[in-house]
Amino acid sequence: MSKPSPSSVLSLDLSDDPSGGLEAATWALAALIATLDDAATKPLADVLAADPQRTAVLEAVGLIQRDGETLMLHSSYQYPDGPTNRSAAQARLSSLRQAVAAAAGEPGEAGGWADQDDEVLRNQGRASAGTGRAIAGKVVPALPGLAERLEGRGSRILDIGTGIGALALALAEAFPRAEVVGIDVMERVLGLARKELAGAGTEAAGRITLRHAHAVDVAEQAAYDMVWLPAPFLAEAALTRALPRLIEALKPGAWIVVGTNPAAPDPLRRAVAGWHATRNGGNAYGADRMTKTLTMHGLRDARQFPTVPGGPVLVAARRD
Repeated sequence: MSKPSPSSVLSLDLSDDPSGGLEAATWALAALIATLDDAATKPLADVLAADPQRTAVLEAVGLIQRDGETLMLHSSYQYPDGPTNRSAAQARLSSLRQAVAAAAGEPGEAGGWADQDDEVLRNQGRASAGTGRAIAGKVVPALPGLAERLEGRGSRILDIGTGIGALALALAEAFPRAEVVGIDVMERVLGLARKELAGAGTEAAGRITLRHAHAVDVAEQAAYDMVWLPAPFLAEAALTRALPRLIEALKPGAWIVVGTNPAAPDPLRRAVAGWHATRNGGNAYGADRMTKTLTMHGLRDARQFPTVPGGPVLVAARRD
């Protein structure tokens, strides 16, 4: 069974009924989200067999192939474990909820994430756990000296824009001797984080400290072994102001890891990325621009790490 070719995956025909084609694509996305979420706790074959109509939508759009009676999801969505399936589903569900809010004319640019309801914030936050696992499993082992730092007692990680604390929890679980400090500018989302961490009820959750603060207000000097910065969530002016402070917060030889948006491969996705970033009060920094920016700030050993298809590209650099 071969991987679907690009031409076999959805190509929107908007010639006769543009809105109908766009609506069908929305339902195809809904089918993918629901399938990924179910596959977090059940074998994929059982998930596909349990809802044949939903599976037929995925097949029609080119995300399912058949080999006799065997069904296989597109290779881009064959994740290694249940938590990654769940994170991928939550990320797409968050995007879909935000699109519905935009269609309803709900505010965007003025308040950014503050204008999103709690469910969107939870979806987005839970999706970030996948990025936390990628940092712990893929990025940290590849950065010279960082794993050893984080294995030491008293090591510290700063999580910028911690949201509901899901990424902070993933890092605390991966590095059982590290203290994780999560800061966020939204008191409301910190309330959600406190509930999430209390519900986790783990030793790792107890090593997470939450603070109400903005990235531009970080004033600690040489205090952290790693800083995580999700760059797309900050307005460009705030990002420019915050970076020097976050670099100063690194211990000598410590690393900053920055999340950036993946490069959009076509005009539609580039336009959507720009609209999405503006509505949420963020920016559209790409990995190459961020790499150059970190180098200009005097950091060295800059390198890039793709995550899952369509997911963030992580850029890491080290302080002297």
